[in-house]
Formats: sequence, structure tokens, C-alpha cells
Amino acid sequence: MSTLTFNDLEADFDVLDDWEDRYRYVIELGRNLPAFAGSDRTDATKVQGCVSQVWIKSRLERQDGKTILHFVGDSDALIVRGLIAILRIVFDGEETAAVVATDAGALLARLDLHEHLTPQRSNGLAAMVRRIKADAMAALVG
Repeated sequence: MSTLTFNDLEADFDVLDDWEDRYRYVIELGRNLPAFAGSDRTDATKVQGCVSQVWIKSRLERQDGKTILHFVGDSDALIVRGLIAILRIVFDGEETAAVVATDAGALLARLDLHEHLTPQRSNGLAAMVRRIKADAMAALVG
């Protein structure tokens, strides 16, 4: 994955006036996700609450006394892979406390995603955010 920041992503969305272009951009982001091993497609990594098949695998890294969350994900739906890519921009490489504290809904609202996703996709996106936050919270309390 590139070093695209959320601000970069937001600027890219602002340049793309048409939602069809934005969808293509989100799908392209998903095509650039790191590989997800077939052996990681398990019940433990499957995200519940998504219409599509979605898997997220988190790992923690200690860095300068802080716990950093990293994760990879995959889906059988192209647009959902793109949503995973967006969540990686928001959360991957962040300190677990920051992941838990981040208001993902407010950030994602800046992209106007909920206005253009089906209710099922919006629910799936929320389920992915809950999963990522739960993994970060487990590291904080564990």
C-alpha cells in the first residue's frame, strides 16, 4: 500500500466530481491491497455483519513503547476491497489507543460515502470498523 494519507484521499475525492469516478477510484484502491493468504480466510478472521465475504487479520507491533495496529483484509466484492483499503489508510500503522479513539464515522462522512453506499454496504463498513476497533481494544486491555 502506498503512503496515501486520509487528507490525500479526501483531496482525491474532491477532485473527482462524479460518483462513478469515485467508485472506480475506490475499486482501484482495493486492487492495490496487500495479498491476503488463502489460509487466513477462516471463521476467526471473517467479519460478521457484512453481506459480502470479508476477512480482516490484525497483528500488533511494539514500537517505542507503544502498541501499533497493522491489518490486512480481503473481500469477494471489488467495492468492499476498496473500503478495506480506505480503512487501512485510516487505521493501519496507528497506535491502538488512537484507533479506539478515532471517530471513523466522522472521518468517513467527509468522503460522503454513506450517501452513495447501499444500506448493506454501509452496515458492512460499520462492521469492519467495529472489528478493527475491537482488535485494537483487545490489545489495550490485554
